[in-house]
Amino acid sequence: MLQFAVIFIDLDGFKAINYAHGHHVGDDYLVAVSAALAASVRRSDTVGRLGGDEFIVILNLLESMAAIANVAELLLQCLAKSFIIDDLSLSASASMGIAIYPADGDSVDTLLKTADTHMYRAKNAGGKSSRNSQRQ
Repeated sequence: MLQFAVIFIDLDGFKAINYAHGHHVGDDYLVAVSAALAASVRRSDTVGRLGGDEFIVILNLLESMAAIANVAELLLQCLAKSFIIDDLSLSASASMGIAIYPADGDSVDTLLKTADTHMYRAKNAGGKSSRNSQRQ
């Protein structure tokens, strides 16, 4: 049994939303994204915003890599949908990186750094995707 996975998420098109519609709309969009992420995982999992357009999801007590991949795909689908903010239909794709305890590290700092590194690899590969050390 895997202990947990850390998923680092970065919204690919968020800056365009902020620039086109203002920070108030951008802030409301981030609140909607946060709620959608929280609704997409179990109550035992954790969703948090690190800052800007970066989020972290911690998945607890997972049985397999397939379970992690399924949740990651669900999160990508959740983020791909449009959110209605101030009568505007807004969407942004996301890139994510995944780190798994203990395979990718045994400390919070190491897991966050690994997940962040994998997220940047996904973003550099064109975004709208996820990466982890087990599936490259």
